[in-house]
Amino acid sequence: MIENVRNKIQQYFISKTDFLTVKDKMNEDQLRAFVIKTINEVCIKEEIALTDTERTALIKDLVRAVVTLGPIRPFMEDPSVSEVMINGPKQIYIQKAGRIILTDAKFDDDRQLMDMIKKILVDTGSGRRVDESFPYVDFSLSDGSRVNVIISPVSLIGPVVTIRKFSSEINKIEDLLVRKMLSQDMADFLVSAIHAKLNIVFCGATGTGKTTTLNVLSKYISEEERIITIEDTAELQLIQEHVVSLQTKAANIEGKGMITIRDLFINSLRMRPDRIIIGEVRSHEALDLIQAISSGHSGSLAIVHAESPKDCFNRLVTMLLMSGIQLSVEEIRRQIASAIDIIVHTELFLDGTRKITHITDVRHFEESNQVTLEDVFFYHQERIDESGKVIGDWVVNKKKPSFYHKFVKRNIKLSEGFFDLSGE
Repeated sequence: MIENVRNKIQQYFISKTDFLTVKDKMNEDQLRAFVIKTINEVCIKEEIALTDTERTALIKDLVRAVVTLGPIRPFMEDPSVSEVMINGPKQIYIQKAGRIILTDAKFDDDRQLMDMIKKILVDTGSGRRVDESFPYVDFSLSDGSRVNVIISPVSLIGPVVTIRKFSSEINKIEDLLVRKMLSQDMADFLVSAIHAKLNIVFCGATGTGKTTTLNVLSKYISEEERIITIEDTAELQLIQEHVVSLQTKAANIEGKGMITIRDLFINSLRMRPDRIIIGEVRSHEALDLIQAISSGHSGSLAIVHAESPKDCFNRLVTMLLMSGIQLSVEEIRRQIASAIDIIVHTELFLDGTRKITHITDVRHFEESNQVTLEDVFFYHQERIDESGKVIGDWVVNKKKPSFYHKFVKRNIKLSEGFFDLSGE
């Protein structure tokens, strides 16, 4: 019932009041009074009877939704803003259409900014904290947006908050096509790759769309599969019912109780997973991922920060070396090539567009024992026009890829002539 009343009140705010016009000019007390007045009007009009407990909870929820974020609220409500960066109380930047812009918005002082940080931390229910003993923290908002906070004494300019907003408008492969993030052939191929249970690593720099791409493609995993997700900060938004979400844990004030990505990954192998999805691979867990795939856990998806497929592959090699594994570099390269099927690279261009620039086949030639990276698709940038728009197109390599046998094994059909199979 409460949810139904809340929806009616929100609609009433928009259609029957000037709330959207005046909300940014109100302080917390004025907003609270406005909300209470509106709740009373809706309850009388709709003949709704609320208990005192229900009314108090409703007021708290509706006020908190608009008060908590303070001066950055308009940016969080603006779908064209993809990132909010607060460098101390007096300097707030946003990313809009791929460009970073300094805004006029400001907090009064460090205290007001810290009040906002504490409020949104409490609202997440994550149990995480930030103070002098733990001066930085990652967490997610209820809408999936990712937040990083770092404060004094580590930050010398006051509290710094970086919010990477989650876009609820990108849910399926068609949404990526509309935004020209990939071609139709690439879309068909990647969906088929998920069905064929290829092991895929998504890479790119910060803010290029790699997590968004993984989120979209994960929606094509069968409902019949048991999916385990492992993250430092919850960003993955899976729609399937049979999903077990695991999240790392920071050490307590005594320096005990830390649970790492690697700890969770090792445990996940005992949970009968059909798919394992890792939010980000950056350390020793790379070894466990490669060994798990090699032992039969196919269909794994993971993210690695890297500037290109080659850099991604080399980072994986470095991670395995850092784990202390007693293998030569060449043997490590072959282990990775045998485990990972494709690397999907995303990039943010000068005009603010994001594109999948490479879908790369990681090939291991048993005859020569060599490892090579060969693009199945790559984006060729031709030029930048007078308006600053990037002009180019995707190029496809029709050579039969090394993982094609997995499509055959699971009876996944690609359109006729998609790859050149004449050599079979």
